[in-house]
Amino acid sequence: MRRLISCGWIIAYRDGAHRLLRNGKVVVENDRVTHVTGGTVEGDFDQRLDLPDALLTPGLIDMHAHITSAPFDRSYVEDVGKPGFYFSGLPELLPAMGAALDDDAIRAATDFSVAELTRNGTTTVFDIGGPGDYTAQAIETAGLRAYIGEGYGSAKWRTRDGKRMSYDWKPDGGMNGLEAARDFAERIDGRANARLKGLMSPMQVAMVTPELLARTKAVAEDLDIPVTLHTAEAVFEFNEMIQREGLSPIEWLDAQDFLGDRVILGHTIFTSGNSWINYPGRDLDIIAQSGASVGHCAWVFSRRGIVMESFADYLDAGINMCLGSDTAPQSMLLAMRAGSILSKVATRDSRRASAREMFDAATLAPAKVLGRDDLGRIAPGAKADLVLWDGMGFSMTPLRDPLRNLVFSAQPEDIRHVMVDGDWLMTDRNLLKINEEHVTRGLQEAAERVWRNMGPGDWAGRGIDQLSPPELEDF
Repeated sequence: MRRLISCGWIIAYRDGAHRLLRNGKVVVENDRVTHVTGGTVEGDFDQRLDLPDALLTPGLIDMHAHITSAPFDRSYVEDVGKPGFYFSGLPELLPAMGAALDDDAIRAATDFSVAELTRNGTTTVFDIGGPGDYTAQAIETAGLRAYIGEGYGSAKWRTRDGKRMSYDWKPDGGMNGLEAARDFAERIDGRANARLKGLMSPMQVAMVTPELLARTKAVAEDLDIPVTLHTAEAVFEFNEMIQREGLSPIEWLDAQDFLGDRVILGHTIFTSGNSWINYPGRDLDIIAQSGASVGHCAWVFSRRGIVMESFADYLDAGINMCLGSDTAPQSMLLAMRAGSILSKVATRDSRRASAREMFDAATLAPAKVLGRDDLGRIAPGAKADLVLWDGMGFSMTPLRDPLRNLVFSAQPEDIRHVMVDGDWLMTDRNLLKINEEHVTRGLQEAAERVWRNMGPGDWAGRGIDQLSPPELEDF
């Protein structure tokens, strides 16, 4: 297939940066962009799109997602939290939900997620957790691009009394889970025109041994795939590492020689200097010097009253900053918007982080850590992962600076077409590979079953209305 797309505005890539091309044209041949120009294009085309009121951008890259469970966060994790756990939902809310999930519910969440990601302009997703085989099949069917990792660890944390965290260490140190994750990564590598790739994910810094980290690093290098782990995501986790190791989570990872340019540190909110922990040190310098990246998920933390202090400071330290969704809604628009606004609040500076910095974090920065100069940009040779936005919608009009409109005003409804690998996944706001009514109804039915099953996973056996009381009383 050879296609010609003409748009009023194109965010195109040249000389190492995104640039604005007005009244431009993009030629797509099969799965790649071959020409980007403001002039005329000769030749025959199988398809022509002439959209003078549209904005064409590269597809967005979500570098931290949990698509098998994130939809169930809706109407469950908001407006609740314990001061003793510094308002983290990890000790009580997530274990209770996790125990209530069954295989059908996980599949329903996955099917819904791939539709939600497409509708929000995400073309590449970094999925963490598992189960991997169903996730891979759902993503392949939906036509998305993905790096998928089955999570593993040396321990699991839990609270036995609602006051403190304890750690249950596995006899094998998590090695069996690691090898299963390796097998899965090898199994999916190259599927779907190489849209599917594996990743290694030792889930959490406080629940891994030095031996598991060393083995993870060796496997990732052998398979040439990235690594991600959650780190510095909770105050109790930070305190655990200080008490156990005498080092911050970042200092400890550095001491294990684990950090590197293929490592994405999930969240990394509670670093030295953060006001919640008041711990001196040089965590940001360590990350920057190691070449590791950070996958920042602003919305999930701001919902708990926590902000990164600050995104602009991480950038200024020289860290490759990426963005992720982590929770519901799975929207990179929200990730960019919340990330920018909360950085402005934390720094008391309306200039940082800018729309351009946030858009780079959703496109070019993820491509850098993935070692993919063919993603996150519209340029000759790049993969044809494209999003077309209606420039005349209520959220986008008047259109002067497309990037600012995109980051601060755009809504998913402004997306008209989505292409991945040269294949249309959505046209005229209609999903082409997914039955939208089926997946939304399936998620609702699964959620109602999960809510009824809440209790066994909670240390006190509480149901959902005790863990997360409804906002309104019944009429």
